[in-house]
Amino acid sequence: MIGTRLPARKNKTSYQSEWDDVLPVSKLSFSVASVLVFCLAVLCFKNSHEGEFVFDDNWAITKNQDILPETPLTAIFSHDFWGQLLDEKSHKSYRPLTVMTYRWNYAWAGGLHPRGFHVVNIVLHGLVSVIFLAVFSVLMSGYQVDQESARPVFASPRAALLCAVLFAVHPIHTESIAGVVGRADLLCALTFLLSFLLYAKACVSPSCLVSYRPESFSLVSILASMCLCVVSTFCKEQGITVIGICSVFDIVVVCRLDPFKLLSFMKDPTKSKKKWVTGLIKRHLILLLTGVLLLLVRLWIMRSSTPNFSVDDNPHTMVNGTILKILNYNYLYAMNSWLLLNPWWLCYDWSMGCIPVITSLADPRILAVIALWTAFAALFHHCYHGDLTSYRRILIMSLGVLGVPFLPASNLFFRVGFVIAERILYLSCAGFCMLVVLGAREICHQLQQHFVAKKIVSGGFVCLVLVFFLRSAERCKEYREELTLYTSGLKVCPLNAKVHYNLARVQTDHNNTDIAIHEFREALVLKPGHVGAMNNLAAILKGKGEYEEAEELLERAVSIRPDHVEAWMNLGVVQATLNKNESANNSFGNALLHCKVPTECMYNLGNLYWHLGRHTDAIDAFHNVTQDAPTHTAAWIQFLQLLDVLKLYNRAIEIGEKALEVLTYEPELTFRLATIYLKTKQYKESEKHLQAAIKRDTRNPYLHLNLGVLYRQTGNKEKAEAAFKKALKLAPNDPLILQNLQALHTKTLNT
Repeated sequence: MIGTRLPARKNKTSYQSEWDDVLPVSKLSFSVASVLVFCLAVLCFKNSHEGEFVFDDNWAITKNQDILPETPLTAIFSHDFWGQLLDEKSHKSYRPLTVMTYRWNYAWAGGLHPRGFHVVNIVLHGLVSVIFLAVFSVLMSGYQVDQESARPVFASPRAALLCAVLFAVHPIHTESIAGVVGRADLLCALTFLLSFLLYAKACVSPSCLVSYRPESFSLVSILASMCLCVVSTFCKEQGITVIGICSVFDIVVVCRLDPFKLLSFMKDPTKSKKKWVTGLIKRHLILLLTGVLLLLVRLWIMRSSTPNFSVDDNPHTMVNGTILKILNYNYLYAMNSWLLLNPWWLCYDWSMGCIPVITSLADPRILAVIALWTAFAALFHHCYHGDLTSYRRILIMSLGVLGVPFLPASNLFFRVGFVIAERILYLSCAGFCMLVVLGAREICHQLQQHFVAKKIVSGGFVCLVLVFFLRSAERCKEYREELTLYTSGLKVCPLNAKVHYNLARVQTDHNNTDIAIHEFREALVLKPGHVGAMNNLAAILKGKGEYEEAEELLERAVSIRPDHVEAWMNLGVVQATLNKNESANNSFGNALLHCKVPTECMYNLGNLYWHLGRHTDAIDAFHNVTQDAPTHTAAWIQFLQLLDVLKLYNRAIEIGEKALEVLTYEPELTFRLATIYLKTKQYKESEKHLQAAIKRDTRNPYLHLNLGVLYRQTGNKEKAEAAFKKALKLAPNDPLILQNLQALHTKTLNT
């Protein structure tokens, strides 16, 4: 509760515990509660620190040139979140401050080492959970200040602790934490909450520490709050919604106005002339001005146009008919609510048929929409009727925190490029936690004379937290690598063509071609026009000698996507193999015609010439790429590998040294050059480069393996054995490492 003044210190405890003292949980100080919440948040998701870069991470991190130190810092302010120009093809996700932290991560870790990126995400979630502890206290009891020390008071400690614990372990956060791309949500939430706390602090009158209808407020704190709002928005677009939360908090908690009777109050001339009303209006003018400026800046960045999304990205927004469109939107809201209630059914991607569109009023899923709005109608009924008690204030704030941050994803103001995105619910989950705790408090309040009832509520919370904790830990394991992530997605969304496609692509990388072919075919059954599936399936069939079907698939692909460079290249290879030389030349010409980046086309041509056995042309192509684009790592590596295969070792050494002059910290280049030095028995140079590569990529077992081979060839058996054992520790079941170690032991015994 909030009052005009806090009572004397001796009564302060009873005042704080007035609302939540019936909850069956110990009352802890803020510092102790913070440690508990932080530890739970970190332990719950610690499994993710061993994960790789998965799914969207590949585009936002590994393929994003903006995070590399050689890329000018100004690039992150002119590109979107994925490192692309903000043109008509961009998704226009503008999050430069998040990309900035990726650059820091890259510099700190000395490269693209996923562990460092994951650790930062885990720590950020721990910090957000702790700050939410303070925010829950403010949302439930207002910003209270001790009269004697002038320090904030941790009000409603029991309820705030339960809310923070539920938030810390909720499985819906796994995508935001285990996926490095989810850092945008974490940074947005961190600055969002700090902005809100500063706004709440601003509503405390500087003269008398009053937080109930103050006649004055701190302009400095409000301006600082709005600056953090801007920062939050540049971490992720959702940050702008803190303005809505501040507005609801100001009206409902600070000024104790019933939002359903606000218009009638403002029309009352006797009340609207009061000084605290003037302060409320001034604060809202600042909120409005900040929101309008942010929207104008956003429109300017987007060049006054919204991003273009395909039907596959969000088919529910493309439904014909107003009624069906409303039903589909509301069904998605029901699905999001269900994921908060029952986060067992989670998937990394919900597009491409994962949730079929409602096309008929006879669809039974409409019952879910009815259930959703029946539940919300009951909550709105409690919000509307009666006096504005502390229960009603907290209920209104809970619904506000649940709904306002979700508005950008609601499709109400603009079409979004996804059906459901679990990370969008990161902030909204706080409102859900408040509703759960509020419901538990009301049960305990109604049955406070029944000791058994409190025990049941207490046991229920323990079970819920434990189940959430275990589910989050399990989900983090699924995010460790793409194969487990995509396999888990298939269990939830078997109708999603993208899930089948991604699983097939990973199985291809693992040389499980039969499984890959099956999954690509499943993707084409679900989406016959999936060009990526056609191209990749054709590439596998080409490798298996099934050229006729591969040609048919590729011809279909380029008829659907005439600008698909890779499909044209593959089609040219297949046609050349089938001795259709004229058709092959036309396909290669189309590939070059549609390729927007000449160096990338030349790189692809180099690979093509290599595949066709035209080694001289391939060497010339790679040479041209490395001259025109000296930072094209893949071209240097392929160039070096081709020279190695052709046993042109002296030329390979020359090229490798030139490459390392440009790409000093590239472990793959260093490793390949060291291998060539080893083949030419230049052991000192080979050892120097291998040691340098190991320093930059400590978890690569083959670096240690090659170092062991080097030591074995030079007769240093002890160092060879140590290197082989390090390699074996990193890859315990690798047959090549085991074979080399066994050969070393056999030779030692024979000696």
